[in-house]
Amino acid sequence: MEPDFVDKEDEGHSSVVRRFEEMLRNQEAIFLEVEDYEEIIREYIEKHNFQKALTTCNLALQQYPYSTEIMIQKAHALADTGNTEDALDILERAMLFHPNNIDISFMQSALYASLGEFETALEILEKVLSWTEEKDEVYFQIGWTFQQWHKYSEAIEYYKKAIQINSNHEQALYELAFCLDVTGQLEESLAFYKNFIDNDPYSHNAWYNLGIAYSKLQKYEDAVHAYEYATLIKDDFASAWYNMGNAHMNLGNFESAKHCYEKTIANESPNADTYCCLGAAYEELEQYEKALLSYQKAIKIDPQWDEGWYGVGVCLDMQEKWFEAIHFFRKAIQLNGEIADYWLGAAHSEAQVGNIVSALEAYENAANLDPTNPEVWLEWSMLHYEQGDYLKAIDLAEEGIGELPENADLYYYTTAYLINAGRYKEAFQYLENALILGFDRHPMLFEFFPELEKQKALYRIIDQYRR
Repeated sequence: MEPDFVDKEDEGHSSVVRRFEEMLRNQEAIFLEVEDYEEIIREYIEKHNFQKALTTCNLALQQYPYSTEIMIQKAHALADTGNTEDALDILERAMLFHPNNIDISFMQSALYASLGEFETALEILEKVLSWTEEKDEVYFQIGWTFQQWHKYSEAIEYYKKAIQINSNHEQALYELAFCLDVTGQLEESLAFYKNFIDNDPYSHNAWYNLGIAYSKLQKYEDAVHAYEYATLIKDDFASAWYNMGNAHMNLGNFESAKHCYEKTIANESPNADTYCCLGAAYEELEQYEKALLSYQKAIKIDPQWDEGWYGVGVCLDMQEKWFEAIHFFRKAIQLNGEIADYWLGAAHSEAQVGNIVSALEAYENAANLDPTNPEVWLEWSMLHYEQGDYLKAIDLAEEGIGELPENADLYYYTTAYLINAGRYKEAFQYLENALILGFDRHPMLFEFFPELEKQKALYRIIDQYRR
């Protein structure tokens, strides 16, 4: 009888899995090398075919009853299906045959931690310390256990121990930075990383993590320098190039950011996130065709990547292709309707093509999601103003001021709306506040009044305030 877990369609499987499933379909006697079984089970687990993985584990253990790797894989598959106790039983059996196998101990510890039994997990790891030479990895596992327990200070202590033994322990360096950030110790951590670099100046991971610390502290120029050293030591260090690109974006160095993202793509498997970052850099450089191509590549890699759809919409909007832009904004909203910028982009394009009702609805959604974005209130109120509804424009601009009382532009817009509504006394009160908050922004007021006489009158008031 054909096993019920055999795929009729085996596309996407490796050759060893295809051969294994063919043998099952033909009901052949199966005898494989243990390495082949390991590869088959590994692939099933990676594809979340846990029942197939378990069935294959049982077949493999009939031929290799003492295989540590097969037993660990079976425990993995059991744990992933929620059978943690059964997984621990398998590991106990494996420990009888291989009492000093570090992988078994690590998995036991991880499973106990997943059950919330952190003391037991730590006891297992402390015992391993007494006999293993891989102390850096044990210290890391202890740190990770404390981190899962939300005991970040203890985790920091053990991550540092791991790094002192192995300066290139990437995971320990990464998790250390996370814990230092959580505990508010990033500033203090700079001395640790610098001291570490003094002792090992060619540790690309140390330079990289110093860059991460600087980035989180918003010291982007220092971050760029640290990432540069990391990439000088290891030119194909994709993560360092990517984070350097982000730091350059924060500094407004868009050409440099573009170069960094291109290096990232050259040194790792392309992904939607990096292509969106590259698109954003091109966008800031006003190279919209190239930005468009980058965003399209992101969508092709991952059609569910909402940032890619939004990016295409922005590029089309900037090129005044508003009907096309609306489609992409709507798709981004369909994938993730909780991002205010997506609604704001849609509102702008809808307004440009005369879909006023849709535009007003989109502005309202944007305001509900992010009332601290001044562009929402400025554009939303302006649309009502252009429709001749001065009172609604005033109400919205004043509501925006309630959210953003320090934003000069909102006061200038309110001034213009009030003047057009004939409410001059109130208008001059808002104008005074606008001039206090941002005197240099006053030329925007003249855009509302093309009539020379009104401009002269406003200029006299503004000039008095200047003096």
